[in-house]
Amino acid sequence: METEEKTVSRKTDLFEKCYQFKTADEVKAMGIYPYFHPISSAPGNEVVVDGKKVIMVGSNNYLGLTEDPRVKNAAADAARKYGSGCTGSRFLNGTLDLHIELEDRLAKFMKRDASIVFSTGFQTNLGTVSCVVGKNDTVVIDRGDHASIVDACRLSFGKIVKFGHNDMQDLERVLRNVTENGLRGGLFIVADGVFSMEGDIIKLPELVEIGRKYGARIMIDDAHAIGVLGEGGRGTAEHFHQEVDITMGTFSKSFASLGGFIVADKEVINYIKHFSREFIFSASIPPSAAAAALAALKIIETEPERRVNLWKNARRMKKELQALGFNTLHSETPIIPVVIGEDLDTFRFWKALYDNGVFANPTISPAVPPGQALIRTSYTATHTDQHLDRVLEAFEKVGKQLGVIS
Repeated sequence: METEEKTVSRKTDLFEKCYQFKTADEVKAMGIYPYFHPISSAPGNEVVVDGKKVIMVGSNNYLGLTEDPRVKNAAADAARKYGSGCTGSRFLNGTLDLHIELEDRLAKFMKRDASIVFSTGFQTNLGTVSCVVGKNDTVVIDRGDHASIVDACRLSFGKIVKFGHNDMQDLERVLRNVTENGLRGGLFIVADGVFSMEGDIIKLPELVEIGRKYGARIMIDDAHAIGVLGEGGRGTAEHFHQEVDITMGTFSKSFASLGGFIVADKEVINYIKHFSREFIFSASIPPSAAAAALAALKIIETEPERRVNLWKNARRMKKELQALGFNTLHSETPIIPVVIGEDLDTFRFWKALYDNGVFANPTISPAVPPGQALIRTSYTATHTDQHLDRVLEAFEKVGKQLGVIS
């Protein structure tokens, strides 16, 4: 029997979108492309970017520990003792005594039963939410939640519902609708403690009250709050004197390292250890990262004056940027946004700041709503008054040149 050859026509090349993407090249040609600029120095308050020395107000180095000799020496000593990597999953050959010590210390610090450490902060949310949320469950998230929470929900088999940003009335409306319309499984509320673009804090007391009313479990992403909020630096729950079921944190901010963790009841941690695909099928954080996080944790516990200075700097910058006429939204933390408006105008503002010796972060849609593009600034415990003076001078000069302020 003769086989007839048929030509299969393809309507779209999978890579067509790649070849059609020209926006980045167009912005580069304008000389205002703000991304992927190499830093050739330690990530401190003054850095060398593209060969130019600038003041850094775009990092999450809140406690100024990335250059602390104790943290660097701990990382170097661990690399010398354990080598450069673990070559395997925590589930099998990738668990060091350093990892166990770090988890025990984190649980004790956070005053919880147990802790589990993941390889990155993003992965921590993926591996936690997608693990505990099943097909009959519903996960309820703030519209301003971090991308890692959104992606974690997509990986779960549960129903995803959003409530208006920090709008507790809308949260109750959503929970009521869910429970009155055939909820078959559990309810899980996941929200940022500190929102990474706007710098505002979740209204946790109201969220907890409403969540408990409907029998929901609560997880708070404290990536930008551990080390920053609370009398002891334990984050949003301590700040408000509340209790939540799971608290997540990262090592890439206050801990001056890489990785992430959650703390919770020991039964929850044990379940995630044995069922989280992101945990089981990923290599563990290298010994240098674990040792650096341990050293940073000790400093967080024993040097509260760092938080005092961090907040002094944050309050000063919020007050003075507002006095200059900038819109800083509802920031309540060392993350202080400066709203510019349109994307290209924000890139131009970023470039002018850089030319005047200041490096900050331009943030555009979808990270913020369209037309609300902003310069995200963030401050550290180790910024000096001289640093901040120069930053304010640059913002005032650029703001007036570009017509953002008068």
